[in-house]
Amino acid sequence: MAGQGKHFAEGGQTGIELAPRYYLSNFQHLCGAVANQYDDIFTLSEKGFLADFARLSEPARCLYVRLISRRGPWFRDNRLAYAEIGALSDPIDELLAGSFLAQAQELSVEDIGKLYTREELQAFYREELSVKAKPTSKAALQDAIAALCWSDEQHLERVSLVSNDRIIAPLGVDVVALLQLLFFGNRRQSLTDFVLSDLGVARYFPYSLERALRLFPSREAIEDYQLCGELADAYWLYQELDASERDPAFLAELGEVLCEMTFSHEASRKRWFRLCNRVARDLERLEQWALARSLYGRSELHPARERALRVLEQMEQWEEAQLLVESIKASPWCEAERDALRRMEPRLLRKMGESVSRRPRETFAEVRLSVPRVSSAVESAVAEALSAQWSEVHYVENTLMCGLFGLAFWEQIFAPVPGAFNNAFQSVPADMYERDFLRRRQTALEQRLRELEQRSLAEALDEAYTTYEGYQSRWVSWRSLSRDLVTAATTRIPSRHLLSIWRRMLFDPGENRRGFPDLIAFGEEPGDYLMLEVKGPGDALQESQKRWLRHFQSEDIPAQVAWVDWYDD
Repeated sequence: MAGQGKHFAEGGQTGIELAPRYYLSNFQHLCGAVANQYDDIFTLSEKGFLADFARLSEPARCLYVRLISRRGPWFRDNRLAYAEIGALSDPIDELLAGSFLAQAQELSVEDIGKLYTREELQAFYREELSVKAKPTSKAALQDAIAALCWSDEQHLERVSLVSNDRIIAPLGVDVVALLQLLFFGNRRQSLTDFVLSDLGVARYFPYSLERALRLFPSREAIEDYQLCGELADAYWLYQELDASERDPAFLAELGEVLCEMTFSHEASRKRWFRLCNRVARDLERLEQWALARSLYGRSELHPARERALRVLEQMEQWEEAQLLVESIKASPWCEAERDALRRMEPRLLRKMGESVSRRPRETFAEVRLSVPRVSSAVESAVAEALSAQWSEVHYVENTLMCGLFGLAFWEQIFAPVPGAFNNAFQSVPADMYERDFLRRRQTALEQRLRELEQRSLAEALDEAYTTYEGYQSRWVSWRSLSRDLVTAATTRIPSRHLLSIWRRMLFDPGENRRGFPDLIAFGEEPGDYLMLEVKGPGDALQESQKRWLRHFQSEDIPAQVAWVDWYDD
């Protein structure tokens, strides 16, 4: 956890001073929120931890939270100083007595290297280290100390003779890790990611946090997730080894284990799929095609089917490859998979002996513009140039279409879906950018689309703007999306165009929230508008932009690419 200072929320630095012991409030809020949802599946030890922590004095609680938020595990008590806590001797004694801290009984060479400076270590081991062979770096010094072949107890005894520090480490870190997992719904986030809503900086929509909707319905589900995490940790430890130290047999063994396992709980399945993909990709590089194919077959996460096609191509399993191609075409998982198949299918068909027509060169509606050279963004220069032809020109990039989408489907995005919301500080559900987002809300989203087809979109989105303004949503940037802009868009852009765009966004929200044209120009009459993707000298279209331009072509939505040349005034 960072030290005292300013609070940082999603939008950047707020400039609001935090209370001196804000981190304790954060941790206690986390504990209370998790207990409300999960106390029925806590062990006696976990319940005891929470009860014992609550009985500690406030300074002791503060110190404990400080320590578990820092990189350890060991700390020198004389090197700890927190102005908001004051003297630490009594809190340390209280935490030791309450089994929230442990005092070192031994220290490894690695431990002492982290705790002490090079000069201190040289002083500690002066008698044992040869003056002639005096190490010049801390790493060399640690190697020399390790070469003494002392026990860890001897190293602690030595540093204790010349240093009056108490070497301490927080206990209960596994319980804290569990609390953070249950609160955030993942292992990536910790107390350093905590956001305070009571600062008035961020208002979060009051979505449901009922116990019935929690991410982990049972203790078994938590254990499944932790087991999957342990397998992932083992994989990443292997990846951190030098290439010469990696044993390919480990990957094959891990691959076999993953093929034999089944994770039935939703929270673990995605982690398992991701790990299957990573291990399979490494096995591909080792040309272990059959095992890689098996792993990809277990995964339901892109790029499993794309990579499986590549493996089948290597294995020359053309019949199976053809079946997989048809499966992907019938029900693609995401935009990236669609794109991969567009590239791969012609090559596969040729290898299977079929004739393939050359795909026509892709072209998009375009306009060539020359604008005065400016130091500001090229998009702003083009907007100014177009302002003589249009009533309004707005530099919006992705904010307009994403904002309209967020308003149109607000209730469905924040719908009570199991595992979607783990705490009161989320600006989207946990599965927002996953394939399951649409599947798990299919009925509600289809009903909303039918409703929007029959309503005035200007009225529907103005109503949503009034209802939700100021609440956090990763789709809606309130600073960029004024009510006037929403009104202009919903009165100029035909409903069928917006609904077509929204349907495509719903197919793959993670990918299709980007790639929108930079500018939108509005005329005076309904239907009179144009979207422009601006490309300055040397720029090229990105794949996400091409996808949207293809969609706009197929739906007769007015969009152009503006290719810009500079000229000097």
